[in-house]
Amino acid sequence: MTLPIVRIEWKPCWRIFPSRFPPIRLFERVTDPDDLEAIFELDALTNPRLRDEAGDIALVPSEDRISGPGTTIIMAAFTHLNPSGSRFSDSTYGVFHAANDINTAIAETRYHREQFLGATNQPHMELDMRVYLVDLDGDLHDLRGQKAARPLVYHNDNHAAGQHLARTLREAGSNGIAYDSVCRTGGECVAVFRPLLLSNARQERHLCYVWNGQNIETVYEKRELGEDGRS
Repeated sequence: MTLPIVRIEWKPCWRIFPSRFPPIRLFERVTDPDDLEAIFELDALTNPRLRDEAGDIALVPSEDRISGPGTTIIMAAFTHLNPSGSRFSDSTYGVFHAANDINTAIAETRYHREQFLGATNQPHMELDMRVYLVDLDGDLHDLRGQKAARPLVYHNDNHAAGQHLARTLREAGSNGIAYDSVCRTGGECVAVFRPLLLSNARQERHLCYVWNGQNIETVYEKRELGEDGRS
């Protein structure tokens, strides 16, 4: 079965990730993507910790690199690899995962956090999470509406089929995949293979996921209070 290619314009799409560290701004400092290699080499000499936080620029082809305001959160998805892989990555390349609304983004990240925390037998804790809005505009292979036709690709635990499909499409020049959320009925997600399709990343809000040792029982929004005690 050949997947159709559709134009996806989500302005915004939603991405959530742990906020263990302050946001880094390396990519914002560079106006020309062609200068990124030199900047990374300089930072490796002067600040190895910053280089570690920014990731490996060599993972992104030079023609796909972006820089300037709001690009760090985008590029970080491609310069840091998940050693465990994901539904559409075998851990040899980065993928920018996002959802079409905040509720789907929460459902997806909640599920994956529960899988990790349960597997590592973590005690009760609260996880601070950052929410980002990013504009997406590009032609993606469309896997939506095909859960019945491609059950292995949509398998909850075994990602082998999804990784094989993604690798094949990516090697053939695909920009990425649009697919149905497996964690929230009616939700839609994307796995973007190229940073160039993404722009205008901005932080939206902070969330807290409350892990009780077995599951994430509560998700609540964290707000800063003003001098009058109001958020």
